[in-house]
Amino acid sequence: MPLTNQVVHAQPTPEEVREWLSQGPGETLAFAPANSSPRKLAETLVAMANAHGGVLIIGVTRGGTPGGLRNPEEVQERALAAALMADPPLILPLPSIVTIDGKPVCVITVPPGLPHVYSLKGQFLTRTGAHNRPLSSIELRHLLLDRGEAGFEARPAPGATIDDLDMALVVQYVQQLEGFSRDDVHEALLARGCLVRRDDGEFVPTYAGILLFGRQPERFVPSAEIIAVRYAGPEMGDEFVREDIRGPLSEQIRRAEAFVAANMRRGMRITGLEREERTEYPLPVVREAIVNAIAHRDYAIRGDSIRVLMFSDRMEVYSPGRLPGHVTLENLIDERFSRNEAIVQVLSDMGFIERLGYGIDRMIRTMEQEELPPPRFEETAAGFKVTLVGHGAQLVSRTPETQRWGNVMLNPRQEKALAYLKEHGRITNSEMRALCPGVSDETIRRDLADLVDKGLLLKIGETRATYYILK
Repeated sequence: MPLTNQVVHAQPTPEEVREWLSQGPGETLAFAPANSSPRKLAETLVAMANAHGGVLIIGVTRGGTPGGLRNPEEVQERALAAALMADPPLILPLPSIVTIDGKPVCVITVPPGLPHVYSLKGQFLTRTGAHNRPLSSIELRHLLLDRGEAGFEARPAPGATIDDLDMALVVQYVQQLEGFSRDDVHEALLARGCLVRRDDGEFVPTYAGILLFGRQPERFVPSAEIIAVRYAGPEMGDEFVREDIRGPLSEQIRRAEAFVAANMRRGMRITGLEREERTEYPLPVVREAIVNAIAHRDYAIRGDSIRVLMFSDRMEVYSPGRLPGHVTLENLIDERFSRNEAIVQVLSDMGFIERLGYGIDRMIRTMEQEELPPPRFEETAAGFKVTLVGHGAQLVSRTPETQRWGNVMLNPRQEKALAYLKEHGRITNSEMRALCPGVSDETIRRDLADLVDKGLLLKIGETRATYYILK
């Protein structure tokens, strides 16, 4: 099996290494003798990084015969030093020592789809067949365009100043960071990629800084918002509940989660003879989907927003930008890559996301524990979509039908409305007026609004066609 079709593990097995040695060197596989200099190793690592990634095995002959390493630890250090010679430095998995027929070799992996274009002493290299070569000027331009998305969050936001940041939010964040104090605000944001220093010494916010801590991020990134919608049926319709969510990313996460929590159904699920309280969707899975959408969307795409769409049978979370780097639908669970390294790090500091994992495996595991279908992951023409199927129709009321509304205090008009809803599935203002003749329009409006506030009804629509459904 060619190396390009295999999943390269952080700690390859002797069997995998033997198979690679039998293949011979190629575009994604290179051999080097044990005494190779850091510069020579760096040439191959940079060439692979600018091509399709690969594996460099140190301590073998050109023909793939293991020669062994006298000092494996020193070779590991030399390989790491070679990676750091690149500009920008290559951040690679720790080189592995694998023993083949009693002889140790060093295996260093270059993941495919790295986010930058790398050079060595001003030279841009790539790999063709089993050889390293300089990139042509045309190849270099194409590579710079292909990988340009990775740098968007690090660019200074044009026209933005320190005054455009919410300093109360910044101070609250910095105070929870180890090694920084309230007086180290600029240094902390600089270290986290939220500020850059101009030639005149002034600090200016990057796009990451504006998105994370801006007073009005939408001034600089107009599409940095979440459109949250709850439809009454299984398809989009003209009547819906909608909230446009803007502000710093941390606030967007909280408000989007609150929208879903307020608009999902709740009740009991009967399992055997047991009645278990359930929400329509597991909140931890909802949170992971929203956080992933915010952390990994492509903010360079204008005119498109994150969308959280709730239907009667499913929920969809859409994020602009296809999967980044070397991540594919096939390796989504195992691979780790982010086009927004600064945003991911700050959200990790805030407790929203684990820095070394994006929660996909947790989402799948939680849905399985809830006896729900696994999340469905899809790439669209210009984005990425997660679809969740919840308990939906499996939910029943929390209490027996004779005590359906529990201890909620209701007036006789509201009880009539709920009985009507149980039979017909929806109610309008005019239908409730027909149930309660002689009652003013304002009283009817207040009764229905109170049922919404109590969490019993959902209001669908904002016009004369407004109606209400059971939550």
